[in-house]
Amino acid sequence: MGLKLRNGVLITETEYGAALLDEDSGAFFTLNETGAVVVRTIAEGGDAAAAATALSREYDIDRGSAEQDVTHLVTELCTAGLMDR
Repeated sequence: MGLKLRNGVLITETEYGAALLDEDSGAFFTLNETGAVVVRTIAEGGDAAAAATALSREYDIDRGSAEQDVTHLVTELCTAGLMDR
């Protein structure tokens, strides 16, 4: 099973990235532009590898750094209960 936003978590684009709304708790979580690329890729059905590829392309960073960034963000979102593995 791949990564996905938990049911009840909505994503909306903002001027500076994106915001996640947890409908269950009413809490908002903000993402910078790089975080938005990762979450958008996953929300569109991509996995962590696809998110790292998108991040690497969009911001011209090396693949290893992109993978670390994706892993860190995914871990945080899972811990916060916003994303399922």
